[in-house]
Amino acid sequence: MFTGLIEELGTVVRWEPRGDAARLTVRGPLVVSDAAHGDSIAVNGVCLTVIEQGDDWFTADVMGQTIAMSTISNWSEGEPVNLERAAAVGDRLGGHIVQGHIDGTTTVLEIRQQDAWRVLRFSLDAAHAPLVVDKGSIAVDGVSLTVSAAGDDWFEVSLIPETLAVTTLGRKQVGDSANLETDILARHVARLVRFGATADGRTLS
Repeated sequence: MFTGLIEELGTVVRWEPRGDAARLTVRGPLVVSDAAHGDSIAVNGVCLTVIEQGDDWFTADVMGQTIAMSTISNWSEGEPVNLERAAAVGDRLGGHIVQGHIDGTTTVLEIRQQDAWRVLRFSLDAAHAPLVVDKGSIAVDGVSLTVSAAGDDWFEVSLIPETLAVTTLGRKQVGDSANLETDILARHVARLVRFGATADGRTLS
């Protein structure tokens, strides 16, 4: 479980395809400073498990489903990535509940620069549009954000200078892709509504 508050900008060191899977190595001195084998680290919002590590790097296996659902196969050596260690029990929840389970990808449609902040508009497919609401929470490349506007096939986020400086979102250009994770609470509600049942199994009238 994560909060969407990025701790460090890491760097992709190696991407090794292995049949329908792959192995990824990332440099991130802070996130590996107290990491152990089996720990979870989110890389651009993708929850990965540490299988090997050094003083400033870690390696993780990536399964086919993760490759298909995310932007991970497009990463190249030297690319910056957002890194976050799993939250510890008792931590402050400064962002929102982020699982690191990517719903799919999104594309930057428009960028509007303001005096000291920036608005990014992203695409939104029909499957995820009902889960995104104005002023709701969303994770883009693992960054916990508040939706500042939403349409039928797009949503916008407004980024302060700190977010632009310490995450990969400050480098985004129109046409770039990003990993998307919708709010887990919205996904549960949508599932209940679909089956016409309440949480305790009673049928909705």
